[in-house]
Amino acid sequence: MDPTEVLGSLGKKYSPDILRSAHEPKSAQELSDELDIPVTTSYRRVEVLTELGLLEDDEDDREFGEPGRSQTLYRRNVEEIVIRFEEDELEIESKEPDVASQRLTSVWEDLGRGIGGDD
Repeated sequence: MDPTEVLGSLGKKYSPDILRSAHEPKSAQELSDELDIPVTTSYRRVEVLTELGLLEDDEDDREFGEPGRSQTLYRRNVEEIVIRFEEDELEIESKEPDVASQRLTSVWEDLGRGIGGDD
């Protein structure tokens, strides 16, 4: 991960918002709708953030829209980014999310919404 590219990408409008929102799998269209971002900008930001390893294509989750068409869902691949300004260089350290904790949080959210109950 090139620290200068990461810092430049994080400085672009909407990139931090996309990362915050992508704690659960979402398509670029969903991110656009939720964050009120032009859809083309959403796709561009998602592409760059994915190339940098900050978002990942959630291959286990696909969303199906029109018959025979699926949308790629993206999930944030980092929980925290630390930037260090050293004398002659820039360092970036990222902390990956705790997957077990994410899954447990998702289960609790689903239970709170009444999904998967015995109704």
